[in-house]
Amino acid sequence: MKAVESAGRGPSTRTGRRSGAPLPFPDMAEEDYGVFVDSEQMGHLAQSGGPSELDCEDPRELKQMARQGYWATNHRLRARAYQRLIKSIPCRTVTPDAEVYRDLLGSAAAKKPAGNVPLPDLADGNPVPRYCLKADAVGSAHRIINCLAGQFPDISHCPSLPAVTSLLLHFSADEAQCFEHVSRILACNEPGKRLLDQTFLAYESGCMTFGDLANKYCAPAHKAIVAAALDVLEVYSDWQRWVLGDLPFSHAVRVLDVYLVEGYKILYRVAIALLKFYRKHAAGAAAERRQDSGRVRSDIRAFARGIAAVVTPDKLLEKAFSIRLLSRKEIALLQLANERSLREKGITVKHKRRNVQLALDPDAFSSEIVGAKEMRDIWSWIPERFALCQPQLLFTTSAHGCSLNRFYEHCEGYEPTLLLIRTTDGDVCGAFLSTDWEERKRGGNKLSFFGTGECFVFRLKPEMERYEWVVIRHPELACAVKNRGQEDAEASEEGQNSERGSLRQPEKALGQLSPFLAARHFNLSSRNTSMFMAGNFDSIIVGGGEGNALYIDAELNHGRSGRCATFDNPPLCAESFQVALLEAWGFRDAMATSPQRH
Repeated sequence: MKAVESAGRGPSTRTGRRSGAPLPFPDMAEEDYGVFVDSEQMGHLAQSGGPSELDCEDPRELKQMARQGYWATNHRLRARAYQRLIKSIPCRTVTPDAEVYRDLLGSAAAKKPAGNVPLPDLADGNPVPRYCLKADAVGSAHRIINCLAGQFPDISHCPSLPAVTSLLLHFSADEAQCFEHVSRILACNEPGKRLLDQTFLAYESGCMTFGDLANKYCAPAHKAIVAAALDVLEVYSDWQRWVLGDLPFSHAVRVLDVYLVEGYKILYRVAIALLKFYRKHAAGAAAERRQDSGRVRSDIRAFARGIAAVVTPDKLLEKAFSIRLLSRKEIALLQLANERSLREKGITVKHKRRNVQLALDPDAFSSEIVGAKEMRDIWSWIPERFALCQPQLLFTTSAHGCSLNRFYEHCEGYEPTLLLIRTTDGDVCGAFLSTDWEERKRGGNKLSFFGTGECFVFRLKPEMERYEWVVIRHPELACAVKNRGQEDAEASEEGQNSERGSLRQPEKALGQLSPFLAARHFNLSSRNTSMFMAGNFDSIIVGGGEGNALYIDAELNHGRSGRCATFDNPPLCAESFQVALLEAWGFRDAMATSPQRH
């Protein structure tokens, strides 16, 4: 079998490329692209102009050109840029090339109609987007994808493959060249440069990761979707399709420009940006249709398909790159955590989707403080990797009495936990606590704080509001502790913003926020900003500084709430209150080692 030998594209070549080693353009005739394109469907997009040469040796400069759309108006230049970018992808030692495709199919294969070549199961039912291609070009895409499935038997789930293949057909001289380009994308083996999900586990954990990122970087839209859809993860299961499949060609190809330079993270950025625009233009109508996940899914997809009427490609990318501090490192760590969560629950292959946004039966759920609706709202705030867990009542003063010792006894061994409080005035508030209460023992009899920045406090009545770690809302208060020089450069590069298509250097005080928000990862301006949770024999405390977000005494009877430096929250209820009822909830199966007791 003929194949591309990727020797020379190993670690030494990657190092050379980062240092500015030039990558020569392949020779390309005028007619070596666009043979699959229907120019009438392209309309004004068929016009070509602008710069005709790309003389760039610096990868950072190339990134800036891609973001600014340097080659976006010259189809021949874009086709040459794609060839150059794809040929520079470090791949497996043996990667199928154009000659492999020609040998496998032969000249007679080109005459087969598309209907004779259905898409393989790995496409998960996703069709090939037309993207202004000729009708018979869709059949070409089917043949290419089927050939890819045969050459990459380890790929079991790749829903974005039809869209990527269709886009690259625009800029390929023939099917064989498109096959080689997609093969290199699938065979990429550069550490940290992920391009396409290739298993159900990777895809599903990517959907959960998108939920985490949407909650953090697009909270208003996330809140609206939670209010409108019964199953939020079902809505987010389409996030890649919004970008690769639903966006019109004019927008999708601009995303592809940057994707081939920067990789998988671009898909997250663009999908979050799209969600922000959807919230502004369409979420109001969707929010009226409560409990209808399917309708919300179709609304977002319809908005993506019609986005050209309200948002230009440049505006979409500008919004995507204006998201501060979203980094490849954060995405990778969240992905690993969500993969682990799915593995622990045995979800590694495609199965009938279940409602995982809140894994509880409303008829069986029982709390004396909140109903299923309120608990579902709280569930939308917690890290996505716990979304598959059943809420488990660990402790309640109505059944276990008003004893702090019993509270610890019932809650130790569970991580995280959820604290709910109803006061005698009827106010309801609480806290999400990221760390096992057993951690308090490390301080001996001395009251000491522990926990991570994933902790947050909230109130439900009289009105609903969440208060996160102050560093999340004001990242200028902390600067990430740097490790190696290369990591410094990447962090700076990842944190760059784009305004009107150009790059800006971020404020130097802004560092990467770890997805798990451990205080030890940051240089904090004040120790008060890392006082998450504390407990000893006579009290439990959440938040510190000038005051405490919550303070509960040893009898679990009286408490105080005030503004604190950790969460910068107003009092969650009356500043001095009496506890009518207190509950602590765990996350069943959240940790494989959690004891099953009580």
